[in-house]
Order: sequence, then structure tokens, then C-alpha cells
Amino acid sequence: MDGSLARYGPWALIAGGSEGVGAAFAHRIAAAGINLVLLARRAGPLHETAAACRASGVQVRTLAVDLADRTAADVVASAVADIDIGLLVYNAGANTHSARFLDGDLAAFDRVIDLNVTTPLGLVHRLAPGMVARGRGGVILVGSMAGYLGSSHHTVYGGVKAFGRIFAEGLWLELREHGVDVLELVLGVTRTPAMQRAGLNFDVPGLPVAEPDQVAVEGLRALPNGPVRIVSGNERLVAGRNDADRARAVLGAHRAMQRLIGAAADEGP
Repeated sequence: MDGSLARYGPWALIAGGSEGVGAAFAHRIAAAGINLVLLARRAGPLHETAAACRASGVQVRTLAVDLADRTAADVVASAVADIDIGLLVYNAGANTHSARFLDGDLAAFDRVIDLNVTTPLGLVHRLAPGMVARGRGGVILVGSMAGYLGSSHHTVYGGVKAFGRIFAEGLWLELREHGVDVLELVLGVTRTPAMQRAGLNFDVPGLPVAEPDQVAVEGLRALPNGPVRIVSGNERLVAGRNDADRARAVLGAHRAMQRLIGAAADEGP
């Protein structure tokens, strides 16, 4: 087992572990000799990733579960009650309802909140006590640059991502004295199947684009040194989003996003 990751065994739970960044985490953690529990909504891709990880000689469990369901944390906790989870990677925070707020469906926005807030909080609350009792463990919450400012069609998503980062910082303060590491891993544009399906333009000049394996490597290396790690190449963009002139920051990011998604229909002011 990789000595730098050994303290996070014997089991790691990866939410959103079927493809992209989650699958990259799974492969890296399995290669370190840590057993896996992989969660995702679709069973097919989940089983494919599990089979590939078993080639590293570790045990792999899978659970097809809708993490936007408010009962998800209870379902997962029950499924892993017989094993010791030493590492939680929550990588399931997608924007499942991209719409202007007044045009959107309130129930669908609630699912965005449950996927990004209710379920990760529930999993941390159920799994971290075991880590505290053992005096070692880790929690990685995969975040987004969307949480640094408001954006059109992402009013709710940006809000929950901002919450996730502040939650991680507070959790880091509370758990570090118990030997449990906490990290918010902030992603920018990443070449994942989900982003490719969304039709993102990865060829915008000057746009930093990360690969899933790069993200997983950075996250695992940064975990002992939380509370926040911005994936390399995005530091300047995040600094710009912290501009005290919020109108300038929000409008500038809005126009950059239009170039990224190739959409001119929502020009705004």
C-alpha cells in the first residue's frame, strides 16, 4: 500500500465513482491497496469501474443509489455498517437543473440542494465519527469554481457550492485535532464525460482544462494539507472571482462562461 494513503484505509467510499473524476479517484485509491465502495446512480458504468479496480487486488463493493434522494445517506450508511470507512470522497455534486431561477422547477432545485448539501452532510455525519474514534481518516468534498460567484442558470448550484467550501473549512477546523483530514477540492473545467455530454467548448484560448487523473492525484496529495485546494491552473481565475467589485466579477465570469458553452442567447447586461 502507498504509505501516504495507508492511514486512510481499510475502506474508501467514493460517491460519484462510476466515471470521470470519481473513477480516477477509484483507480488511484485501489492502486494504493485500499478497498472501495463505489456509489453512482447508473449501475452499468459503476460495475465497469469496479471490475477495473478489482484488478489491483482490492475488494470493491458497488451500490446504485440516487444521491439526490433525501434518504440516500441512510441507505448508504446501512450498506457499509459492517466495514470501516477511512476515506470519504464526495464527487457527486453536479448541477442537475440548469435554469433561470424563476423559470425553473422548485422541486428540481430541491434535488440540486439535496445532492450537494443534504446527502454529503448526512454521509459525513454518519461516517466521520468512526474516523474520529480511530484517530485517523479523510474527507474530500469535490467542489467547483461556480461557488465563488453567482451566475445565470446556476443560481442554486453556485449557492450550494459556496456552502460546500465554507462547510469544509469549518469541518477541517473541528476534525483536524482528531486526526481526520478534510479537503475541499475546487475544480475548474475538467475533461470528464459529463462535461463532454454538456457540450462544453474545451478549445477556448487560454482556458485551463484539467484531466480527471490530474485532479485525483492533486486531491489525494493535498488532503493532509486542507482545507481547500484549487486544481492547478485555476488559481488566477479564482482570484479574479474574489474581486471586491462584485458586479465586475460576476459580469466578467458570465461573459467567459458564454464563450465556454458557446451560448449567446443569454447575453444579460
